[in-house]
Amino acid sequence: MPNPLKYNKQFDELNEEEKKLLEITKKTIADFVEQSSSISDVNYATRNAHAKTYATAKGTFWIDPNIPESLQPFFDREKFDLTIRLSNARLKIKNSKKDIPAYGFAVQIKDENGGLLANYPLVNFPLFPVNTVSTFLKLFTAVNKFYIKKWSSLFPMLIQVLKMMPSFFTFDFILNIIKWIGKRNDFILSFNYYSVGAYRLGEQMIKIKLCPQSVDKNTGKKQKIKDSLKDYFQSNDFTADVLVQICYDLKDQPINKLNVEWKNSLFIKIGEVKINKDSLLDSRNCTNELLSFNPFESKIFFQPVGKIQKLRDEAYRVSVQTRRKINKLLHGKAT
Repeated sequence: MPNPLKYNKQFDELNEEEKKLLEITKKTIADFVEQSSSISDVNYATRNAHAKTYATAKGTFWIDPNIPESLQPFFDREKFDLTIRLSNARLKIKNSKKDIPAYGFAVQIKDENGGLLANYPLVNFPLFPVNTVSTFLKLFTAVNKFYIKKWSSLFPMLIQVLKMMPSFFTFDFILNIIKWIGKRNDFILSFNYYSVGAYRLGEQMIKIKLCPQSVDKNTGKKQKIKDSLKDYFQSNDFTADVLVQICYDLKDQPINKLNVEWKNSLFIKIGEVKINKDSLLDSRNCTNELLSFNPFESKIFFQPVGKIQKLRDEAYRVSVQTRRKINKLLHGKAT
C-alpha cells in the first residue's frame, strides 16, 4: 500500500483573483442575511445556507476493533459520544409540505469530558457541482442577489448557471444524479451520507461515507419527515457503518476537484454510528435548534481541506456575525 499524501496548507490557499471575488460574495451574504426574515417563513434572521432541522439525537460512535494501525492514534477509545442532527439544507426556510431531498446527517463527536473533537456535516450526495473557486463564488453571489432583488437579477444568475454546466457532465456526477433521483422519495435514514470534500486526519487526508444498515426505504412514505423520524425511533435502533478513503495521489484522489469520485482508494471501515430508540432530543428546546456543526470549530487535525471548503469557513463567519447582529436588533438577543 502506498504512503498517504500529507496535508499541506497550500491545498487551502486562494489566489488573488479568488480573494477579491470572495470579498464580493461576503458582501452579498451579509445583504442576504439582513433580509432573510422576509425571504424565509420566519421572524428572525437566518444564515444564508440554513439547515431546516428535522430531528436531533444522542448517539454513539463505536470504533471497529480491526481498525488499521495507522489510524488507531485518532481512535484510542472504544466509543465516543455523539450529537446528531438530521436536516434539509436550503437557502430559504419554507414551511412547505414537500422538501427537496437534499438531506444532511451532521455528526458532532465529543471527547471524554464532553468537549468538542470534531463536526462532520455529511450530506446525501457525494459530489459538488462546481469545480473551480471563481465559478462557485460568481454563482453564489448571483444566487444571493437573485433572492434579494428577485427578477432584476435573474439573467445574471442564469449566465452563471450556464457557465457551471460543464462541471455537471462528468460520468460520476451524472451517475450519482440518476441514483439520487431514483431515491428521491426514500426514507431519510436509508440514504448514504458523504463528506463531499476532504478532511484532515492528522497529517493524512480522508473522505467519509456513512452507510446505514438494514433501513427500510419505504418507512414513513405518507408522513412528514419529522413525524416519520419520531415514529421510527419509538421502536427502532439505527446503525450505520462509518467508512473512510485515504488520499494517496492527487491524480486519483483530487482535493480540489469535487465533481468526481476518488478512485483507487479502498473504503476502510473504522466503526459504526448507533442511535438507540427513544434517543431523540426535545424538538421544543431551542438549544437543539441552535447547535453548531461548523467543521471549522473542530480540533485542527480534524478540519476540512481544500479551497472550496475554505470558502465555507469564510461564508459561515460573515453569515453568523450578521445573523447575530440582526437578531439582537430584532429581538434583543443573538441567535
